[in-house]
Amino acid sequence: MADVLNEVIDDLEAEQAALASVLDRMPDEAWERKSHAPGWMARDQVAHLATFDETAALAIADADAFRASIAATTDPNVSFEQRYLDKGRALSHAELRAWWGKASSDLIAAARTMDGKARLPWYGPDMSGVSFITARLMETWSHGLDVVDVAGVDRPDTDRLRHVAFLGVRTRPFSYINRGMEPNTEPVRVELTAPSGAVWMLGEESTTNIIRGTATDFCRVVTQRRHISDTRLEAIGPAAEEWMSVAQAFAGPPGPGRKPGEFAGELFHP
Repeated sequence: MADVLNEVIDDLEAEQAALASVLDRMPDEAWERKSHAPGWMARDQVAHLATFDETAALAIADADAFRASIAATTDPNVSFEQRYLDKGRALSHAELRAWWGKASSDLIAAARTMDGKARLPWYGPDMSGVSFITARLMETWSHGLDVVDVAGVDRPDTDRLRHVAFLGVRTRPFSYINRGMEPNTEPVRVELTAPSGAVWMLGEESTTNIIRGTATDFCRVVTQRRHISDTRLEAIGPAAEEWMSVAQAFAGPPGPGRKPGEFAGELFHP
């Protein structure tokens, strides 16, 4: 377990470094561009990551203090989300970059002290250390993608996407429950080609329900950063098609996702 946890922490740190390289190359005006998340600019994606990297580090270091912080952010007049967006919007680009830089590095430092067998509190059920850090990697990659999509700065995908793909498969039942639906338990096989060219076989063995394509496309769909029609992902069979229509690998209420055609010009993935 310790080896698996350390591998995920290493990959989270590498994903943070990839995003840091993007932020360091962004022109000032790119920080203010509207992202594809309604109402959010690129800078807001960074503020989101800074906030939740801070709270994740607190959850690792002091579970009681983390739980108290949740109670302290309950305000019927101003939502927690609006508070951290307002905080980020009051900062210069350099200050915002520094906020996330410290929060992300503090999270790694806290993660290095974790007991691999410990359960960690979060905004829902407690999580294992591996699941907790995997979720932070998924958030770093997906919110980083929101920035990359509008910043005009490249950030090539890597085989670190295996963590996001695994989470996407594991959260299949949640995607239904989160919408008040009964989970579909029909087996679905997931066949993905990694950025390196490796082939990943995930999900359950099935000859009738299959999801096939690149990890790049699959991870964008399960994190609701692309509508499946704007990818080359194949969903074969009714259970596979239904899953891809509700897939949501992140916690929180059902997201609206992206509209069909929003990224139609991207249909070039190998």
